[in-house]
Order: sequence, then structure tokens, then C-alpha cells
Amino acid sequence: MAEKSDKTFVGFGFGPIQSGLFLFEAYRSRNFSRFVVAEIDQDLVRAIRANGGRYTINIARKDRIDQFELNGIELYNPREAKDRQTIIEAISTSDEMATGLPSVNIYPLGDQASVVSLLAEGLGRELPRVIYAAENHNHAAEILLEHLTKKVPAEELATVRILNTVIGKMSGVLTDADEIRRLGLTTITPGISRAVLVEEFNRILISRIDLAGYQRGIEVFIEKENLLPFEEAKLYGHNAIHALLAYLADWKGMTTVAQAGNDREIMAIARRAFIEESGAALIRRHQNFKDTLFTAEGYQAYADDLLERMVNPNLNDLVSRVGRDHVRKLGYEDRLYGTMNLALHYGVVPKNLAVGAAAGILSMIKRQGSFEKPVSQLPPSEGELSEPILRELLLGLWASKVDQQGERLISLTWDALKSLRHI
Repeated sequence: MAEKSDKTFVGFGFGPIQSGLFLFEAYRSRNFSRFVVAEIDQDLVRAIRANGGRYTINIARKDRIDQFELNGIELYNPREAKDRQTIIEAISTSDEMATGLPSVNIYPLGDQASVVSLLAEGLGRELPRVIYAAENHNHAAEILLEHLTKKVPAEELATVRILNTVIGKMSGVLTDADEIRRLGLTTITPGISRAVLVEEFNRILISRIDLAGYQRGIEVFIEKENLLPFEEAKLYGHNAIHALLAYLADWKGMTTVAQAGNDREIMAIARRAFIEESGAALIRRHQNFKDTLFTAEGYQAYADDLLERMVNPNLNDLVSRVGRDHVRKLGYEDRLYGTMNLALHYGVVPKNLAVGAAAGILSMIKRQGSFEKPVSQLPPSEGELSEPILRELLLGLWASKVDQQGERLISLTWDALKSLRHI
């Protein structure tokens, strides 16, 4: 195993989670001497190379935004033969790796340039190493491992651990030049008009590592024996309330989630939804799980901390960004209706979450002109939304996943739509 200060880190994808979390924490640890990233965006690859392997991130703190520059970062495009070989060689000597891609579906895509193919060729040496899977999917690690077992001999995978992650760090990429100037941000490099903005939070949870004697270079992460309860708290707590805030902010004509922080009614709804509905359900679900998060006091502290962080004006969290992809976020098993479903299962009536879901429906109507595909049964205006149309719209969004609680969720949403006029 490589000694401290002589470790190699390899990343796949150069989005805000990779550049502003994994690379940032690996760099800050001072336990790595080499940083290699596989990235298919040739503009990014050129920009980092032209800047001598340096790039800058912007960190949103409670009272300010400041900058941090990383040096010695190597970006390679796996679609280029020479670059691909360099990536494979880096994988072969790596100690820690991280995937930071838009979806787990990308793992096998791209033929020889795919993450799966690169790993399959690079994992030949039986060195102890870990791969952080950071695709915001409860079973990302298992999905990546399943792909690899089809290509990599079992003995070569015996010393590799692919870890699930629970990442509560909020981040984004800004491309609007006026917005970048207004916030005083520094672009990734002088040669590219994009800025990475991440919050300072770094309490990242990962699966327990069972490699004897293995020592992580990124020491700040927290290992947990069972991540699933925390993943549910992320989806049914953090993600659900973040979406609720965005949709209620959109309903009131706000442009950033931070503006919702100044609206007492919105924040009261969000807090009740978080603690009395999401929290009540999750505490009952995990009552035998020995972690303080799943206690009344622990979950309230979790909620209050996140509510403060979500409306941090220095994050510049745009309503349009947080609320985008309405079809997925209003899905039956996703953040809002998934949490409402869970609440009903544990005897909690999710009236406040329903207000967020109702605002999501109105946001979907308002923003339908920006959708790539039309949504079936979506009326052209809010005024044309009736209870029967809402029912058909939601059943269409939920497709075959709807169960016996579907009608109750529709009824709760319709009641919430009627109550929105008072907010």
C-alpha cells in the first residue's frame, strides 16, 4: 500500500461534487501526490491544462464566499487514445477513486471510454483501494460492482471496495456571466466561463470499509455500518424539503431558495413538513436503529441545520435549478410523494408535504414551455386544472408504481392546491 503523501486519487467526471468535494478533500488532506480525472468535456480538459493544472472553486460560508485553488490536477479525455491509456495507468496505481456522474446509467456507456471499461482495464494489480460511488442512488455501489464482475476476475476485485455515499453537500455550476460577477465568483479557470460554487459542509457518510489495515487518504468522511437509513433521511428529508422550498418559492415568484428564508409562512410549512411529517415517519421506521439522528431531538437538530443551510444566500440556489426535472421529482417514489407515501404508512398525515407537492404541480404548469417532452394531461394554465385533470396527471406521472395509497395522495394534493391561495 502506498505511504502517506504518496497516494494517487482518480476521479471520473469533473462536476461540482468531484471538483468541489472529492478532489477538494483529497487535496486538503495532504495525503495524495497525484490527482487524475477522466472527463469527456474537452473544453474543460483544455482549460485545466492551459491553466497549468490549476482550478478554483468558490466556497459558500454563512457570512461570505471565498475561493480555494487546487494545483497539479491532471485531466484526461478517455475518448482520446493517449489520454485513455494514461487514465488506465493511473487507475492501476490508485489508492482512492470517486465517480461523480449525473447517473448510475452512465457507468457502462461510451464503449472503451466508459467508467466500467476503464476500471476493468486498470484494476489488474491486486492493490487495496476504494471507489466512492457518488451518483445519488441508494445502490450505486452495487450497480457499479455488478457491471465490473462481468469484466474483472474475482481475484482482482477481492481487494477493491466500492462504497455507497450519502452526500448532503449542496453545490452547483454557474454559467451566467452577470451572476458570476454579481456574486464575486472566480471561474474554474480564466479560460472558461463557468464557476463552481459549493457549501462548506463536508460531513459525508460512506459505507464501512472492511479491508484489513487499509487507511483512507480522505480521512474526513464518516464510515457507517448501514447507510440505508441515512440515505432515506437524505431523500425523504433533505431532498424532499429542498424541493418543497423551491416549489413554494416558485409559487410566490421568487428566483432563489434563499428568498424563501425571509418568508415566515413558507419556512413554517417547511419546518412542519420536515419534523412532524418526514421526521415522525422516519423515526418510527428506524426506531430500532441505534443512531441519534432517528430520535426526536436528533432529527429536529438535523432539520434545523439543513433549513438554515438551504436558505443561505451565499449559495445562490436558483429555484429553477432546485425545482427542475418535475416529472422525476414528482414521481411516486421520489422526494415529495415518496415521503408522503412513507408518512401515510406510519400513520402520519402529510398535509404540509402535500402543499409542497401541490406547488410542484403549479410549477410544472408554469414552466412546461421549457420541457423537452410534453407531459400528458398537463393543462396549459393553472386555471384549467381541475380535480379530475389532476388525478389523470398524477396517475400518468406515477405510471405502474401507484398502489392503494395513490387516491389518498391525489386527494391530499387537491386539498393543498385549494389552500395555496391563502399562502
